[in-house]
Amino acid sequence: MKKVTELTYELAKPFVEEQGCELWDVEYVREGGVWILRVLLDKPGGVDILDCEAISRKLSDALDEVDPIEGSYTLEVGSAGAERALRRQSDFDRYAGAKILLKTYQPKGGAKEFPGELIGRDAQSGEVRIKMGEQELTFSPKEIALVRLRVDFD
Repeated sequence: MKKVTELTYELAKPFVEEQGCELWDVEYVREGGVWILRVLLDKPGGVDILDCEAISRKLSDALDEVDPIEGSYTLEVGSAGAERALRRQSDFDRYAGAKILLKTYQPKGGAKEFPGELIGRDAQSGEVRIKMGEQELTFSPKEIALVRLRVDFD
C-alpha cells in the first residue's frame, strides 16, 4: 500500500498542473495534536489564494473518494515559501549557487547550523557541499537534518 504522501502527490499532480503550478512537496504531519496533510506549491510569479482554493477543492473531493486516511485530518494547500526545504536531487540541482541554511543532527565543528551557498549534492552518495566564506564543507546524508533556501533581509 502506498504512503499517504505518495498517494496524495499522485492525486494532486494533475490538479496542480492544470492550475499552472508545480507540486513542490506533500507532507503528512502531526502538529498540536492534529494531523495535517500539507500540499506545497510553486509557480513563476508566486502562488496566490485562488490557486490554493482551486486545487484544494478538487483535491479534497478526490481524497474523499479514495479515502486513504483513517481518522480526521486537515488539508492545507499553500506556497512552498521563499525558504522552502530542498529534498529531491532536482531541488539541489535547480538551486545550486543559492543561499541556503543546512542544519545537522549533531554538532559539527561546534555548530549545528551552517549558512552558506549551495555548491551541490552528489547524486550517487547524497553528500551535500556548501561554501561558507572561503571554506567548502561536505555533509553526508546521515548528518543532515534539513537543507532549506535562505533569504537575507538586509
